[in-house]
Amino acid sequence: MKNERKLIEQTIDSEYVFDGVLLKVYRDRARLPSGDSSVREWIRHPGASAILPLFENGDVMLIKQFRYPMSQIFYEVPAGKIDSGEDPLQTGVRELREEVGLSAKNWRYLGLFYPSIGYTNEVIHLYLATGLDHHSSNTDDDEFVIPERVPFAEAVNMVHRGDITDGKTMITILRAWQVSQEISSSAGS
Repeated sequence: MKNERKLIEQTIDSEYVFDGVLLKVYRDRARLPSGDSSVREWIRHPGASAILPLFENGDVMLIKQFRYPMSQIFYEVPAGKIDSGEDPLQTGVRELREEVGLSAKNWRYLGLFYPSIGYTNEVIHLYLATGLDHHSSNTDDDEFVIPERVPFAEAVNMVHRGDITDGKTMITILRAWQVSQEISSSAGS
């Protein structure tokens, strides 16, 4: 599109309608490119980090976790929200230790993604963690997870078969797989 500026909406006013423990909900009035106005409801989120721990033997660590809104158990990568004052890597280091009892010597940033651009400003930063050491896990009091080691290729197959359906997990696995393939091919050259 030649003139993308014609797509931009301008905030006229913003109403803070809900202050939750994690989420903040707003109802804004926005000026549309046509000059008309419309209501935009959206959720402010602090952001998150997601980590795929990759062991030397080629296994990855996933977790199984019950997710209340969907009333089901999901396979996920270790992940968590960014606390105030934390940068995304610090969040990744903390969450990896808390959820699965691991630390990593090497961290590779895989980029970011926006999981739900229609109603939240949430951004998730993705990492591949290698050079892993075991520690004891220390999950939050309201967090219950079961860690499960899976061969990396099987985790990729689980995404393609639909056994893994969580967005951050699918994207982290597929991006990490691509990076690992690039590393493997350059090491073989």
